[in-house]
Amino acid sequence: MQLECRNISYSYPGSDAPVFRNISFCWAEAGFHALFGPSGVGKSTFAGILWGSISPASGEIISRGIDRVGYSYNLERLPGWSPVGKHISKITPEGSAGIREELIDIFGMEKCLGLRFSQLSLGQKNRVNLIRYLLQDFPFLILDESLANVDEMRREKIILHIKTLFPETFFLYISHNIMEVSRFCKDILVFQGMGKHSRTRHVKGRDMKKGENPDPKASERIMLEIMNAV
Repeated sequence: MQLECRNISYSYPGSDAPVFRNISFCWAEAGFHALFGPSGVGKSTFAGILWGSISPASGEIISRGIDRVGYSYNLERLPGWSPVGKHISKITPEGSAGIREELIDIFGMEKCLGLRFSQLSLGQKNRVNLIRYLLQDFPFLILDESLANVDEMRREKIILHIKTLFPETFFLYISHNIMEVSRFCKDILVFQGMGKHSRTRHVKGRDMKKGENPDPKASERIMLEIMNAV
């Protein structure tokens, strides 16, 4: 599995100033990769290009082993008239009931299955939404702030279990949490500035797995590198 971008640039319609320009990289392994940077620098726009909903102004995207791309974002909503448990069961592919129950347990959603989507907290809504995407077995899944409003301990548990349960999936994790990005992701594309001053820089993450002990010094070194890049 491989994702390669060659000189991807994008400008909003009617604007001469690029949101970002000449983004190039080659990620050759499944697992967690990340986009990081302040709000407004084009992370979600770039994710939209990878998803296929936005056309780049220039550049080329080459993928191998990726035939479908999913995009989960933190403001997506489900139908509000049926219990979320019923909705999840309905969209579960045949043979995936076991992984569905495991995800419900890991995500801490057992007590919410009888509630309608509108009755959930923001963090619960995000977790339900992410479960339904994981059940569809996308080879490439973009997580755009998909765990926003979820407490830190729960987020860490979820990320580590996702990495264990879906080792062959290519994830693109978009987050403002520098500790998570540095600790759990392999490759981090850091966005710097906008317009004529836009640049990107590549940082190698810790890529921590379930069962591994945290290495605070390594994480601090990576976070410092990311902060210097921003």
